[in-house]
Amino acid sequence: MALVNADRIKSELSTFDIVCGDDILDKLLEQCLCNRLQGDDIVLEWVAFSTTKGGLKLNLNTLEQFEHEVLNKKYKAKPAIAKREESHNRTRDINSLHDLIKAEEEEESLLDSYSTPAKGSQKRALTTPEHPQSKRSAALIASPGLLLCSASFSPSVTPSQKYSQRGGRGEVVSTFGAVQGTRWAGRKGQTNGVQLELLEGSEDSLINNYKYMFQRLRDVRNVLTEKIEELGEELRTNFNIEEFSPVSLPAQDSVTVMGQVCCDSNGKLNSQSVLLEAGPDQGGRQVPVDLSELRDYSLFPGQVVVMEGMNTSGRKFVASKLFEGVPLPFYSTPIKQEMDMDIPDVPEQLLVMVACGPYTPSDGLTFDPLVDLINVIARDRPDVCILLGPFVDSKHEQIEKSLVTETFDAIFSRCVGSIVEGTKGVGCRLVFVPSQRDVHHHFIYPQPPFILPDLSKDDAKRMTLVPDPCTLLIDGVTFGLTSTDILFHMGAEEISCASGSDRFSRILKHMLTQRNYYPLYPPVEEVNMDYEKFQCYGQMPLSPDVLIVPSELRFFIKDVIGCVCVNPGRLTKGQVGGTYGRLLIQRSAPSIDGKRVSPCVAGQVVKI
Repeated sequence: MALVNADRIKSELSTFDIVCGDDILDKLLEQCLCNRLQGDDIVLEWVAFSTTKGGLKLNLNTLEQFEHEVLNKKYKAKPAIAKREESHNRTRDINSLHDLIKAEEEEESLLDSYSTPAKGSQKRALTTPEHPQSKRSAALIASPGLLLCSASFSPSVTPSQKYSQRGGRGEVVSTFGAVQGTRWAGRKGQTNGVQLELLEGSEDSLINNYKYMFQRLRDVRNVLTEKIEELGEELRTNFNIEEFSPVSLPAQDSVTVMGQVCCDSNGKLNSQSVLLEAGPDQGGRQVPVDLSELRDYSLFPGQVVVMEGMNTSGRKFVASKLFEGVPLPFYSTPIKQEMDMDIPDVPEQLLVMVACGPYTPSDGLTFDPLVDLINVIARDRPDVCILLGPFVDSKHEQIEKSLVTETFDAIFSRCVGSIVEGTKGVGCRLVFVPSQRDVHHHFIYPQPPFILPDLSKDDAKRMTLVPDPCTLLIDGVTFGLTSTDILFHMGAEEISCASGSDRFSRILKHMLTQRNYYPLYPPVEEVNMDYEKFQCYGQMPLSPDVLIVPSELRFFIKDVIGCVCVNPGRLTKGQVGGTYGRLLIQRSAPSIDGKRVSPCVAGQVVKI
């Protein structure tokens, strides 16, 4: 095959009076090399394709279409040849890699049996008791990037230029707690002692798929009514309120009412459109609320509140006081369990790493950010790594345009396999949380966990597949997890008149005091809510020590009424790199009087 270069292709194009830039020539040269074509061959193929399509103009978009519709179908190598040629260049999935390694090892063993002692000893020198595989197999397994090459996912194999040229790698952009002099490292792979489980146990947690799209409006109404009654009763008990008055009952004296905030139209909530909808015990009516006498307030649709004020006509409630919600208590270790635990005088630190997808830049299906994250995990050796979706993002341009060459499940399996293989030497515990943006998974909230039936027993011991949302217990420290962007959704709906507080803190406080992971009602259009399952699996059983709420909004780590709230950001932001979070936790020894001692938490948000 003669040498192909950009000048040769440009000369062939000029024969047909086609003028193009250097980026087009680079793309055509890449297609020649990938499909083993000469410059005149690919130009003739383009002219034929362009003519049949009515005279397409030569640009990057039409070249991708040309590659997808012509080159990938017409010049695909035969299987036997492709297997030899791509063994060094193209990506294989995990199973084919293991098959190749096994075949090579069998071939080496067969050659050993016919070799001289000197030659046999030379072959045996390639292995060690700790690493019995050959050098070639070790090289194949060593790099997780081999499993995540974009060539198998998409016709376009060009890596993201903006991502590779990003600056500030490893820069700490947000800190929390005492991080001066802190060593950000785990227990050096000794993760067998890390206790990690769903707080409520498998019996009361969402661990299996379920049928959805069958809920009735009556069932939704019942769930909302129960929420109003339960939270109202907690507020009544906490503030020593004798009873609630019906919201629509005319009264000349100040009364206390309870209900759910809603909007008087389908538009955005504002100070003039607030309605208070009472529960059945308080009449079940909706009454407009006048907020002019309230100095500070923060309201959103779906919020259960208690207000004090007057309703002289029965048609409008003038609020003079707003009672704040009450969060749930924190986790407390049973006294017997505390006595049985061998807690040293100087508690061991627990390093938890948190990252949220997407794990590919928007201009290509290259998993370079994920490979970089795996390298960070191998360097810092965290005890637990929490990975939140999306892993195969439904909003990615190439997925939306159906330009991928593998099934979504195959891409996800390869992604998970690379994470597992790349962190084997670290030995950290892996937690996978799905997202409604995962195109291969169920589009429902609450969302059941991923199912990975092909995991080996050793890999399954390191992995924990959890639903969205969930509450985890990690070495006595509770973590609340959700991959749904509740900050963005509630931030667009909340109204406030408050001084000295930021919007993030107010929204997070609402989540803790409303005691569930998605208190907004009605939800945004992209959240497909099943309210019966949400009543069972979307509630907070307690106030978590750490609340993980990834969002498109700016990253942060902050304390909100005793809970450390973390938005690690997303691993990629468009075509460039994003951020991830890491938490260093020291669990304090139990106090003598039995009172709870909060764990000491330090945190950072770092650029990938």
